[in-house]
Amino acid sequence: MAGHSQFKNIMHRKGRQDAMRSKLFSKLAREITVAAKMGTPDPNMNPRLRAAILAARAENMPKDNIQRAINKAAGNDTENYEEIRYEGYGPGGAAIIVEAMTDNRNRTASDIRSYFTKSGGNLAETGAVSFMFDRVGLVEFGPEAADADTMLEAAIEAGADDVVSTEDGHEIYCDQGSLNEVTKALEDKFGEPKASKLVWKPQTPVSVDDETGEKLMKLMESLEEHDDVQNVYGNFELSDALMQKMAG
Repeated sequence: MAGHSQFKNIMHRKGRQDAMRSKLFSKLAREITVAAKMGTPDPNMNPRLRAAILAARAENMPKDNIQRAINKAAGNDTENYEEIRYEGYGPGGAAIIVEAMTDNRNRTASDIRSYFTKSGGNLAETGAVSFMFDRVGLVEFGPEAADADTMLEAAIEAGADDVVSTEDGHEIYCDQGSLNEVTKALEDKFGEPKASKLVWKPQTPVSVDDETGEKLMKLMESLEEHDDVQNVYGNFELSDALMQKMAG
């Protein structure tokens, strides 16, 4: 997926430092707690919680940390987090969506706006760029799960709409309303997926030159590193040369 997947792949190849890992675990724990608080603490009965636990496992978050985050939802000392979506334009006019979870809306909005402004972009109203994306379900498997043809056949049978297979693995896209059913069907064949979640998929990815691409990646990285930001999506595509440069 343009912007989002390329960014994630580059970050993974660079490897995470301890500080980044600690911050990531905090974000994952926050999502687990909120998901458990909004529904039942049983992941088999709570799709959002199950997705949060899958994401945590994919990052090798310890089981104790996961359970502690679930248990925290039952207590009265949990912070009240508000989910907010920010939309804006980055360098070169690229469309960017930021999903945040915050206990201080004013602080988060101010920080996000400053990141956009410093990059030469601008924060816009909600709805300003989301029409350029589709809200879809995404199931991810590693390359070892199956070959491309086998995965494609199974995904179509499960009711998925699209499959993108690369050396990094398989991305299976489906209607947001059928995410749980598609995930279960594929899990029965290939085992537990790396991820099962709702994402913003750009309808028409936009190619950018390398100079603009570097600026966009710096903006994406700044946004991702913010404590309140859970996910960042963009509708741009980087050149292979820039991807190799940034992953090196």
